[in-house]
Amino acid sequence: MDQAATSLQWVSLSPLPRALLAVVVAALLVAAVVASVGVWKEAVPWRRRALVGLRLLAALCAAFFLLEPGWREVQIARSGATLAVVVDRSASMAFPLAKGQGTRATAVADALERLGGELAHTPRATVELYGASPELSPVSLQALRDQPPTGSRTDLLASLGAVRAASSVVRPLAGVLLLSDGADHAALAQGFEGATRASLEALKVPVTTVAVGEEALQDLSLEAVRVDDFAFVRSTVALEVDLRARGFKGETVSVLLRREGQVVATQVVKVAGDDALVPVRFSFTPDQTGRFVYSVSTPVLPEEAVLDNNERSFTLKVIRDRMRVLLVSGRPTWDERFLRGLLRQDANVELISFYILRNGPDQTGVWSEERELSLIPFPTEEIFRTKLDTFDVVVLLNFGYTEPQLSLQGYEPDLKRYVMNGGALVVVGGDRSFSESPRPFVELADVIPLQASGPADLKPFAARLTPEGKRHPVTALGGGAAAEAMWAALPPLQGLNLTRATPGATVLLEHPFLTANGAAVPVVALAEFGRGRTLAVATDSAWVWAFTSHDKGAPTRVYERFWASALRWLVRDPDLTTLQLTADPSTVEPGQPVALNVVARKSDYQPAGQAEVSLRFTHVDGRAPDQERTVTTGDDGTARVELPSLAPGAWKVTGRASKDGKPLGEATEALAVRASGPERADAHVGTALLAELARVTGGKALTLGELRSLDQLPLLEPPLVEVGRSKDQPVWDRWHWLLALVLVMGAEWALRRRFGYV
Repeated sequence: MDQAATSLQWVSLSPLPRALLAVVVAALLVAAVVASVGVWKEAVPWRRRALVGLRLLAALCAAFFLLEPGWREVQIARSGATLAVVVDRSASMAFPLAKGQGTRATAVADALERLGGELAHTPRATVELYGASPELSPVSLQALRDQPPTGSRTDLLASLGAVRAASSVVRPLAGVLLLSDGADHAALAQGFEGATRASLEALKVPVTTVAVGEEALQDLSLEAVRVDDFAFVRSTVALEVDLRARGFKGETVSVLLRREGQVVATQVVKVAGDDALVPVRFSFTPDQTGRFVYSVSTPVLPEEAVLDNNERSFTLKVIRDRMRVLLVSGRPTWDERFLRGLLRQDANVELISFYILRNGPDQTGVWSEERELSLIPFPTEEIFRTKLDTFDVVVLLNFGYTEPQLSLQGYEPDLKRYVMNGGALVVVGGDRSFSESPRPFVELADVIPLQASGPADLKPFAARLTPEGKRHPVTALGGGAAAEAMWAALPPLQGLNLTRATPGATVLLEHPFLTANGAAVPVVALAEFGRGRTLAVATDSAWVWAFTSHDKGAPTRVYERFWASALRWLVRDPDLTTLQLTADPSTVEPGQPVALNVVARKSDYQPAGQAEVSLRFTHVDGRAPDQERTVTTGDDGTARVELPSLAPGAWKVTGRASKDGKPLGEATEALAVRASGPERADAHVGTALLAELARVTGGKALTLGELRSLDQLPLLEPPLVEVGRSKDQPVWDRWHWLLALVLVMGAEWALRRRFGYV
């Protein structure tokens, strides 16, 4: 504190409570006014004024003695104050101060060193030096010079708030000196209105800003990339890029779009101004499903001040827009009607359907060659020989014929090859399927998960969920007891084909009491053969699940969810694979750790605990060496892998899972490591932002060259505080104050009598 001094203060020494004193003084003044009403009609003005003035003066004298005024001698001193010098330590401060010069951080260190002893001692305040990145921490001049700035973002408002909170009562904050390039990416970047202005005003200290850096830097930067998180395969994707060009007026710039190293599209734009924001638009069509890394880049020109902000990477998940489904039905049935209607309503399904309206054995009476035997000619040759591979899923619903023009016997090798090469096949039962078929499948039976085991049973029954069905995504319906309750609440099926599961097949639904070969008769089963998948439903009455799904006003939609999940599993939806790799997040800022979540399951979708998963991280451009990791899953089949960091660019992650030496599955994931984060995306100096910040808080806006002394800074005067003891000296008990009161009251009485008033 400064040297103590003496201060004199007027005080009331009356022992009466403050509230009582206020009431009595007010009563005296009111009494004086009331007493003056009687003389207010006095015709002579000077008499009226004299009487009223004397009565008011008498009331004031009485109040004077009542308040007992006196002098209080108080020793006071002015408290010490703090000047907070806050230095921006974000990564953008590593940019050059100007072309061919050192960094902005080094220039700040030089400027503070030039202030010399003022930082150690100034008469106006004690200086405290902080670094903000944006977290606030004390820093030394040597650290400012030796340690490069690495902060991932700039939040000047948060840094100033931390300075305000760090100030003490003993040494309050008198002002702030902020040295920054103004590259704020938080609240101040959105403007100085509303809550932001209120927060700045709540600081209640002047903030002097010093803009570090020059506006004239030449630079190309990709500031933003706008694209959806996912896209549909074979559908056009729109991509918008913001290109910031400073100092390249009139130049033409090529902007490239690459997918994992391969050029997808190129745009050539012309820069219109010295500081131009050029929108660049791309459109492209993905031809594969999966997650891919895309990058947008511009060439690095020799004049540029910053070299690592010319590229931005992002990940794009490409999903299947519409799956092509071929539905072939033996004849019109309720099951065919409901399934075909469901597939036609699904916007993600392109349905091609055929069914035989009637055939020879269905006829009664005389045979006529002129009468059509089907709704349209059944193009078996074109479908099962020429176009079969264009379908994602083939559904054979209650289909079996002996007629050569309708039978699939000659195309069974094609269907089997289709499945083994990655196709999906569904076989639905009925009175023409499995053992009821007039010509059962022979070669195709090798890739069907159910085999005929006897004649059909037509008794109604309620299908029961198997333990495997509780876990499998086709029938789990979200999992848990709720799924089991939903299946149990469904109406009974009207009979089924008697079948048995083939080796390796997984039964999801079964008959509750009917057995065959010592096992419950399956209702729904699935399996994998070669690269393909197949599903079998041993009944043609599953439509009853849809017919009553809205019973009692509570839609369960089990029928719709069952077939939707079945189709997703059949086409190997990435979300339903036995090994899942998920980057967390899929786009990583430079220098940040890379995390990958691993989920491994067995073929029946039980968690694959203690499974070994080998991972290979491969840079698609080959600019960085591969990284390999091996992780063992926990009992729940999950694991997490973290790498400290990866080189910038596009990375592919390939995973292979195995348990007890047996492979479980493979999966791939993509992730993007950006070459520059938000802090290094733009070398712009926010001079206007810093100037507005100084204006709102009552400070000054300076440049680095204008900072010559701390005396330039506007600072608050530190508050006065009392120290030591105080001494009271009464002044009301002097004889002359009493004499004054007597004279005033006597003069008022004498004049009142002389003027004829009682």
